[in-house]
Amino acid sequence: MRIDNHPILKFERGPKVAFTLDGAEMEGFEGEPIAAALHDAGITTLSYSLKYKRPRGFYCAIGHCSSCLMEVDGRPNVRVCTEPLRAGMVVKTQQGKGVLR
Repeated sequence: MRIDNHPILKFERGPKVAFTLDGAEMEGFEGEPIAAALHDAGITTLSYSLKYKRPRGFYCAIGHCSSCLMEVDGRPNVRVCTEPLRAGMVVKTQQGKGVLR
């Protein structure tokens, strides 16, 4: 779900681009946060808590919490609520604390 019209804010969107989430083709607007594109596609679980493996989703949306940590283009612990979307990105659900390669 996206807000298209707002009485105060203007939404300048880039072109639609394709990316993958855990191997599945997705699309969003270039430059928007990855989490926004995922949320629009109905993906509400972005990560899982370390201890109890409970699902985590959009929480602060400003990069201060750890609820949206995912692996992006091979880099673990990327906060997708602030990471801008680019064409061809490979996004993966991160398991645990992530592994540097």
